[in-house]
Amino acid sequence: MNTKEAIQSAMDMSLFVLNTYLSDLSDADLMRRPGVGCNHLAWQLGHLISSEVNLLNSVCPGKGAELPAGFAEQHSKEMAGSDDANKFCKKQEYQDLFQKVRAATLKALAEIGDAELDQPSPEWIRATFPRVGQMFTLIGTHPMMHAGQFVVVRRQLGKPVLM
Repeated sequence: MNTKEAIQSAMDMSLFVLNTYLSDLSDADLMRRPGVGCNHLAWQLGHLISSEVNLLNSVCPGKGAELPAGFAEQHSKEMAGSDDANKFCKKQEYQDLFQKVRAATLKALAEIGDAELDQPSPEWIRATFPRVGQMFTLIGTHPMMHAGQFVVVRRQLGKPVLM
């Protein structure tokens, strides 16, 4: 397994876990917050999607998928406190958009040269993720940073343990 295959494997596993946790949740379930001060799942999905596009564009300018007009603003930090379901997407919309966004990320990963993965990452994040390859790993594993919150909502709803 080479570097790009290892990164893609992490991306695939992370998205598999997220999609498994989403599998039997309804649109209404996505508006649940795992706890006081936590963001509801709909906002988190939008955040993951917007972040992936932004992170990819920061290391591969113009390679990120195009988001629908207003999507990033709809899932900004300023919107995290909104509980108005009409201001967020339906589950299928998030899943379809995430699939499109991830396809663009995987295409960029396939096209990037091995030497480019070892190049410095953007200055604003270099202290934490110093190389472009680490940025791709961050993109791929970001959903796992939120997966625990999806589990809490699943437990609140009495959903079965899936993993």
